[in-house]
Amino acid sequence: MRQAYHLSRPQKLFVVCTAIFLTALVVAEATASKFFTAFTLPFTITIFGVAFDEVVMTAGVLAFPITFIITDLLNEYFGKPGIRFVTWIGMTMIIFEFGLLQLAMGVPTSSISPVPGEAFDTVFGATGRVIIGSLVAYTLGQLADITLFHWLRGLTKGKHLWLRATGSTFGSQFIDTFIVLTVAFFGQLSFGEIVAITLFNYSYKFIIAILITPLIYAAHWVMDRYLGEALADEMIHAAEEGHPVQPIEAAQQSAE
Repeated sequence: MRQAYHLSRPQKLFVVCTAIFLTALVVAEATASKFFTAFTLPFTITIFGVAFDEVVMTAGVLAFPITFIITDLLNEYFGKPGIRFVTWIGMTMIIFEFGLLQLAMGVPTSSISPVPGEAFDTVFGATGRVIIGSLVAYTLGQLADITLFHWLRGLTKGKHLWLRATGSTFGSQFIDTFIVLTVAFFGQLSFGEIVAITLFNYSYKFIIAILITPLIYAAHWVMDRYLGEALADEMIHAAEEGHPVQPIEAAQQSAE
């Protein structure tokens, strides 16, 4: 009798990382239409003629740091093919999310609904514009992150994980943030407000990218322990060379 197929440890790790990444991504997209005041400034700043006395950001930035961590870890262990595969899945899930939201807004609102139809449409209608912007921004930002990560890896000869993790994030996130805000809120916000919120969000992401570096190292350590030093090293070196360990090979080395 045939036995059920058992996933290898690298395969399980890939599934878990992908699940965390997609959950954070979808939540970030769904909450990005809400703006919040991070803190009040002790002085007023003017950006493109618009005065600000507080730092305003989108709620979507709360979930995005998780995607930074997972992107860097997938890059480290599974290389460009692995993270590109997750990138395309992520883009597909954004489209899927958009379709489900359109369906949810299209069905009639019940008289006993605790959330009025107008309020629901106001929130998720804006989310729809965010999602459209994200389809472009996410793809460009992720591909930029991947390219910068591997360029920095080659430049440092595989050393200094912190540099390629933070450097790739810094380079890609300004592109992502500006495009999303421009598409989502053009016509509702002035250009100066869009630029200001982009800079506020980007500054937050810049700081978070530095602060989460210890978490990346901690996750790296946990994944090494889970995979085993030998297999983890082989996967990392294979990813550096652009030839990630194949699933069958990995399964043979870490069969459960």
